[in-house]
Amino acid sequence: MRQSLIGLIVFSFLPLIASAEDDTAPAEPPVTESDRDFWSFRPLERPALPNVENSDWCRTPIDRFILARLESDGLQPAPEADRHALLRRVTFDLTGLPPSPAEIASFEADRRPGAYERVVDRLLSSRAYGERSAQHWLDLARYADTDGFEHDLVRPNAWRYRDWVIDAFSDDMPYDEFVRLQLAGDEINPESTAAHVATGFLMCGPDMPDINLQEERRHTVLNGVTATIGSVFLGLQLECAACHHHKYDPVSQHDFYRLRAFFDFTDLLNEHPLPSRDAKAAKAAFQANQRAEWNRLEAELAAARNDRPADESRIAKLEAELQAVKTAKPPPVPMGRVARNRSDSDAGSYLWLRGDFRRRGPAVEPAFLRVVYEDADSAPEQPARLRRSDLADWLTQPEHPLVTRVIVNRVWQQHFGRGLCATASDFGFMGEWPTHPELLDWLARELPRQGWSLKKLHRLMVTSTAYRTASYRGPEWNRRQRDAWQDLLSADTDNDLFGRMSRRRLDAEAIRDAMLSASGTLCRQAGGPGIRPPLPNEVVGTLLKNQWPVTENETDHRRRSIYLFVRRNLTYPMFDVFDRPDTNRSCPRRGETTTAPQALHLLNSGFSRRCADELADRLRTASDGEPAAQVELLYRRVLGRSPDSAELQRAVEFLNQGSESETALSDLCLALFNLNEFLYLD
Repeated sequence: MRQSLIGLIVFSFLPLIASAEDDTAPAEPPVTESDRDFWSFRPLERPALPNVENSDWCRTPIDRFILARLESDGLQPAPEADRHALLRRVTFDLTGLPPSPAEIASFEADRRPGAYERVVDRLLSSRAYGERSAQHWLDLARYADTDGFEHDLVRPNAWRYRDWVIDAFSDDMPYDEFVRLQLAGDEINPESTAAHVATGFLMCGPDMPDINLQEERRHTVLNGVTATIGSVFLGLQLECAACHHHKYDPVSQHDFYRLRAFFDFTDLLNEHPLPSRDAKAAKAAFQANQRAEWNRLEAELAAARNDRPADESRIAKLEAELQAVKTAKPPPVPMGRVARNRSDSDAGSYLWLRGDFRRRGPAVEPAFLRVVYEDADSAPEQPARLRRSDLADWLTQPEHPLVTRVIVNRVWQQHFGRGLCATASDFGFMGEWPTHPELLDWLARELPRQGWSLKKLHRLMVTSTAYRTASYRGPEWNRRQRDAWQDLLSADTDNDLFGRMSRRRLDAEAIRDAMLSASGTLCRQAGGPGIRPPLPNEVVGTLLKNQWPVTENETDHRRRSIYLFVRRNLTYPMFDVFDRPDTNRSCPRRGETTTAPQALHLLNSGFSRRCADELADRLRTASDGEPAAQVELLYRRVLGRSPDSAELQRAVEFLNQGSESETALSDLCLALFNLNEFLYLD
């Protein structure tokens, strides 16, 4: 009791203690040449392609860098994966969906040169590619359809940003434009609805609208935006610099608030009308018709009042019609959670002492990070205050040492399981050093040379020989290949050299989408507000009123996972057990746990059983009740391959033994959904 009382007294006096602290801003440390000589801050170079002994192994420039490192250590890369594993790998990587039986058959039948490359081109041209790539980006952006915190209020128009990201990837929007529009689309193209929607990136983070002090709310949101820009685009963890100079990286507290100053005059807390030519035209037409009708009714009403004797019923009718015209509202203008510049341009930007919104320090002006400048400790003087569009232009310079390195590393991680730099959002002093720095720089230089096309970057990576290597020892390998494989495993246990492909578990969304796809019930409708499928009864019993109103259209319940409603305080159960990240923070790389609830969910959930039942119905229809044909199609739909003779025999025996049971085929479908081969990519 005494300790609690002391704690209460101390807590009560914290504001007084804070106000009594030194209000002098800390001196800003210089950025040294040693700081700038760190690998991620060095100027980008385009290294020459290394020489290799086994040049026939190399399909792309990527392969030369990988093979040169392996050869220098006396190692050989793994042989190429078999065709079925390769097709499944690249299809999931680029679309988040499994290959269909028709796509499998087409690839198996195509023995012409370039068959694999044609598959890659088909996948990159699909909308599924945009949906898959968007999910990776939304993890970084902290996307959700609600605010979070206690009330977790719904953001009714947040989905517009999600759809914009999908469209941007599908259309292969150049990455430099992709970055610029998210930071300053409203400044760059003020008449474009899409450009405004793109700025939803700045609004994605959690928010507490009901907080007592709106100054604190705004301070917290701005700090979150600044830290997210640092981690997502620059690969630097800046958030600690909100309170003090960075302990390890050459980023001062002044640097942090100069970067934040780009957003100090931006409204990041409210929804705004979206510019739309159609909406403007509709409003103008409405107003013109309203004026014409108003004038007509007033004239008729004046004439009616001048009649002798007056027709009171007609006058009352005209008055009611006129009142209705006067109070009529124009068609609603679409709203969006987008950025807008505020009009209070007289307000300044400041360093906040110890990160406390109540302790204003010296004034600061928007400026870029000093460490990126080669010859000066501060940004050059500008004739006017820099805007968000200036920041966007600076970030998207082809020679920027961080931005291109960061994005090509993220794409590499998507395909190889980990980045060339393992800490994808931390290129600072506490992050990992890249395993292949020359390859990272070559890719960073290649992206602008290819018009900033991410599709071309994906294609370059997935068509490389390094991407096509096997992830396990094949039974058909000869003695020399087996020995080389064992040497590779012994010398490079963590696969830092990328001499083989690492096995990877599908993420939560891909598991759900693959089950729907295999059952033939996946709904491919795109876009619009988030979908709320039914939740298990045990979850429903814990919900607050209107926390998860189920979407009425049952077909929508089977849409791709990226279109499901994202509530910060309630993760969809299947996503929760399979490690979907917390949307309160930017997530550069998802965790991958192995827990009992995962197996229990796949085996016992209503969703798993429904998918198994629907898949069984499809198999019965397609096979005329022939068990062997059912098993063949089942393996192709779930695992992307045909069963071997032993698997076929056991499965047919199981079905024949359970022929009197209506659930035998469904049970077999459910069993395959629970195989590691279904959950993991080889």
